[in-house]
Amino acid sequence: MSENDVTEPVEPEPAAAAALFGDRIDLARRYAEALVAHGEQRGLIGPQELPRLWTRHILNCAIAAPLFPAGGRVGDVGSGAGLPGIVLAIARPDVTWELIEPMERRVAWLDEQVDALGLENVTVHRARAEEAAVEGMLDAVTARAVSALRTLIPWTAPLVRDAGELILLKGRSVDAEITAAQKVLRKYKVTDARVETLGEGVLDEETRVFRALVRA
Repeated sequence: MSENDVTEPVEPEPAAAAALFGDRIDLARRYAEALVAHGEQRGLIGPQELPRLWTRHILNCAIAAPLFPAGGRVGDVGSGAGLPGIVLAIARPDVTWELIEPMERRVAWLDEQVDALGLENVTVHRARAEEAAVEGMLDAVTARAVSALRTLIPWTAPLVRDAGELILLKGRSVDAEITAAQKVLRKYKVTDARVETLGEGVLDEETRVFRALVRA
């Protein structure tokens, strides 16, 4: 597919985007343009996502940017197309981001976006989460659309330092996932678990975030 051969209409940039990204909005626009031009062709997003690219994906990630610790080191497990890692790195240049992705073609895309956007606060790791060379070193870990909590917790909790945080972007079933993951939460010493809903009155679709502390 060429850059001009788009099978679905592309969502116009919502008004909330400029407020969320501030003076970094141009970088967010360039990232969105890259996804429109190449995302479907490279197997990163489906054509049905283009009419909701900003609302369902980019802003869904960006609304969580204030949750991460200033000056911290944060991992994104299963970065894929860069949702949320690239989006958050744009929105939070004061945070160091470690993008962890096992698939070579997705790693190539992430590397390209880091270079094209000049994101000096990002390192891309081609690795599975359990093999990434960051175990126990991160202030927080995030992930989006990777797996249910009972599978995701064993991948993410070991990467976080003592008293570090899991900040996981989840869907409407997050409460049921927490119930199903109780044994895993105890095993990995994940405490103070809660769900926060972000974007009310700002986004058309609110973002649900699972937050919890990890104890060594």
